[in-house]
Amino acid sequence: MKTFIYSFFITLMLLFSASVFSQGPGNPPPPPNGGNAPGSGNTPVGGGAPIGSGIAVLLCLSAAYGGKKVYNLYKNKD
Repeated sequence: MKTFIYSFFITLMLLFSASVFSQGPGNPPPPPNGGNAPGSGNTPVGGGAPIGSGIAVLLCLSAAYGGKKVYNLYKNKD
């Protein structure tokens, strides 16, 4: 039974790997920023993703988590 399972999985691996490798290479990626140098076009370096509000949310959540930990520490001390 072990040899059957072993040969079955080997056959499956060969079949799946053959289908993956037979597809060939994909299309090349598009040039960044429309082919221009970073910062020279209309797209800023980094793709224009805003990080200001994400940092504020992260800081608020971490402050709340730290406050909860301190509150639980003093509450359990009594």
